[in-house]
Order: sequence, then C-alpha cells, then structure tokens
Amino acid sequence: MTTAERDLVASLRVELAAIDPPRKCCRAAELAGLVGAFERRRRTVTRVALRLSRVRSGEAIDATADSPVGGSSLSGAGPAASTSAGRPQFEWSRAAEHCRVSYLRGRFLAHGSLSLASGRTHLEFVLPPDEARRLCEQLGQFEMPARWRHRRGRGVVTWKSVETVVTFLKILGGSSALLELESRQVSRSVRGDLNRVINAESANLGRAVAASARQLEAIGALEAGGRLAEQPYTIRLVADARREEPEATFTDLAERLSLHRSTVQRALERIERLAIHPDERAGTRRVGRGNRRRSHDWATGRPGDRTFGAK
Repeated sequence: MTTAERDLVASLRVELAAIDPPRKCCRAAELAGLVGAFERRRRTVTRVALRLSRVRSGEAIDATADSPVGGSSLSGAGPAASTSAGRPQFEWSRAAEHCRVSYLRGRFLAHGSLSLASGRTHLEFVLPPDEARRLCEQLGQFEMPARWRHRRGRGVVTWKSVETVVTFLKILGGSSALLELESRQVSRSVRGDLNRVINAESANLGRAVAASARQLEAIGALEAGGRLAEQPYTIRLVADARREEPEATFTDLAERLSLHRSTVQRALERIERLAIHPDERAGTRRVGRGNRRRSHDWATGRPGDRTFGAK
C-alpha cells in the first residue's frame, strides 16, 4: 500500500478503537472480542481493553447471568486474558444485536486487517480454524457472507468486495475515515469507467481509420483499372462520398447521400471485395455453390429475381 492508503487504514482503526459503547453489555462484548490479539497489536488493544473495563462511575464490569459474556470479572481484562482459565467467552446465540456489533468490532481490532493496495480492497480475519468457520456463520446472519480457508494452520476469513467491506465498517461505527475510503473508491470507479470509455472509443476510432484507409485504397485501385466506372450508380456515389470524407462513419455517409446505412456498408464492402477479386462480375455477388450468382440492386439493398448461370 502507499503511504496515504496506510494512513487511511490506520485512521480507520484509531477511529474504531476510540468508540466507547454506552452499554455495559456492549463493553463486555467488545472486551471478549479483543481476546487473543496479535502480538504487534497487544499494546494498542490493551489500552482499549483497559478503557472498556471501566464504567463512568469507576466500577469494573462484571459478567453476570444477564450478560452474553460468561466467565469471571472482566476488570482489567486484556489480551492476556485469552490464555487464562477465566477468560471471557462471548455467547453469540443469546446476545442482542448491539452486543454482536461490539463483539465484531473487538474481533476486527484484534484479528482483522484491511488492505487498499493497487486499488483493491481486501479485509481478512486470522483466527483458529474452528472460530473462522463460526465467524463466517455469524457474519452471514448480518447478510455479509464470507469465505474462509486454511493458511499455515490458521483459519482466514476473507472479503474482497468493496461494498461488503464498506457495509461492515459502517456497522462497526466507522464514520469520517470511512467516508474518505468511500470517496476514494468512487473516484477510482469513475476513473476506471472513464478509462474504459476512452479505450473503447480509441479502439473504435482505430478500426474506423483502418477501414477507411482500406476503402480508399480499394477505390483507387478500381479507378486506376477503369473498373469503378463500370459499377452501379450507388457504388460510384458512395465511393465519391468516401473520398471526399475519409473520416466519416457509415451513418454520416448515409445521411449525406440519403441512403440506408446498410446500403452504404454493403457498397463499401463490395468495393473492397472487387479490389481483392478483380475477376468478380460487376453488380453481382456469390450466393450459393459453384458458379451460381444473383444480381443485387445496390440502390435498394435487396436482391433481384434474376439468377445467372442457372438453367
């Protein structure tokens, strides 16, 4: 990631870590989610855990029978509690939605990572395999399905959809940093759409220029051999219009000559074919096997009733 992208991810983590849940049950749920943080995050997560373990009155949070967090007192609970016998256990099945959100925020702060490298969004949780499978089920209840896989003995829950990642971060409580992330994604999407349009137009222009060059070359070859004058009126009319306006499209030529676009296209295709196959008869085209040919009215674009070479 670039420095700006790393700073944005860091700002988002700081913003989520600064959220102070108003309910005791939510504070306990987030504490349970912070258990088992990565070693490099232990100091940051410890500060969050110490802050969450205190209520405004200064009393510690206790896990009671009415709380979805089981275990002993959570006062001062931090990452080290994950290795103790009385570490807090979050019971997802009987927790309220606001407690579940707090728990997921704790799991993201302790085990989640976000990458915005090269315009791609990648969010993942690194957990024990059993918990990774369980977390996928829990996220599915928020209509944010995720996949997990084994990697070096651990379970990795992954999201690569920008919409899903943004929705998840909104649920966790991201605001200002998330708005910056969304604005960057929108700008990147607009630039991508604009580049696709420009590339498509450039490709179309390149094909049109190449086709015009072929047609002008074919017209010159027919005129040099005296065969252009032998062609029907419509073909000669289209050939003159093409020489006068080499950059014009089929539609432009059709509007100028008051013809159908398909008539102009067939006339120019006929000119190219005559230049490649000089022995082909003027005003006719192959329509079947052997030497059977059918006359063609280039003014209307419809085949005639006369068949050459048939008995």
